Amino acid sequence: MRMPNEFLATAPCDIYEMHLLQLVGRHGSFTKAAQAANLTQSAITRQVQGVESRLGLPLFERTTRRVKPTAAGAFLLGQCHRILGDVDACLSQLRERFTDAPKQVRVGVAQTISLAYLPGFFVAHQRERDAATLAISHLPSAAILDALETNELDIGVLCAPKRIPASLKVTHRFNDAFTLIVPQGWTPPETSLRRKQRQWGEWLSAQPWLLIHERSNTGTRLHRWLARQGWHPAKRTEMDNFDLIINLVALGLGVSVVPQRSLALYARNRKVQRFSIPDRFERELVVLARRLPAPPAHVTQLVERILF
Repeated sequence: MRMPNEFLATAPCDIYEMHLLQLVGRHGSFTKAAQAANLTQSAITRQVQGVESRLGLPLFERTTRRVKPTAAGAFLLGQCHRILGDVDACLSQLRERFTDAPKQVRVGVAQTISLAYLPGFFVAHQRERDAATLAISHLPSAAILDALETNELDIGVLCAPKRIPASLKVTHRFNDAFTLIVPQGWTPPETSLRRKQRQWGEWLSAQPWLLIHERSNTGTRLHRWLARQGWHPAKRTEMDNFDLIINLVALGLGVSVVPQRSLALYARNRKVQRFSIPDRFERELVVLARRLPAPPAHVTQLVERILF
């Protein structure tokens, strides 16, 4: 095992330089990274070049338009992401355990998750007198994963991603079924969707649709599912929020497919007709947290109090 002085003398980069590398990778520009770090462009360029020289590897490809990581740079940035998150988590726990710093749980909720789900996540926690305060952010799923890895969030609630980073773990899973909604007063085919799928498909394809953004995890899967059903909307509007979609359907602006559970807030709203779908669309929602040897007690308590 190397002694500390030996390591410090030979290490190609330190925590400060890892932060600078991350800024360059995040912004894709030395100029913007320098502004974020309150440095000059030449200063941050020298720092990065110094790390590259000591490693003997190029970490970024420089073009006139953008700076992007090489394969080696992408690998190092991924490790820096995890290391800096671990350091930040350690310092946060130190303050919370041994000082009077207020305890807070930072939660990221994906934009495609309806307000109707939130009571199950937080009500039991809020009823406890010893509960830590909550800081809730409404974010895209990709931003939640990024913030969890860098310890900017403690917990994330989102549609299950294709790949979960090794630094994160799933604490809860929930299957989320969708249903078709149509404005009250509109006249869809009188027969059931199960019996006359072709007739329904022609009618639905001719209607204006209100859909979740295709760039989201849920949106990508939902658009593929619609294509498999043979429903090809001639006109569609995309947005990032199911609550907004439901309200716009109630106003008569189009049809949609939404999570059944999200309609719980609109039980008294008789301006929406619901229709069950034979081959219904489902997604999986997950709660993610960082893998830590000893997670903060107030974060663990919140996770244990979640009711799906």
